[in-house]
Amino acid sequence: MPKMKTNRGAAKRFSKSASGKFKHRQSFRSHILTSKSTKRKRQLRSIIAIHDHDQKSVARMLPYS
Repeated sequence: MPKMKTNRGAAKRFSKSASGKFKHRQSFRSHILTSKSTKRKRQLRSIIAIHDHDQKSVARMLPYS
């Protein structure tokens, strides 16, 4: 059986945590930051886990992670 291809866009966005779940960087943090409050920008810094119902679909895109 041939190797499965990794979705390269997903590989750049998601990584696996120590517990085996996928994590990602939050959106809305790249530009137009002057109109966002300091509190909002600070809270967007954190890396969060993918929702449980999306874990399976992300795992399918990243077969070797």
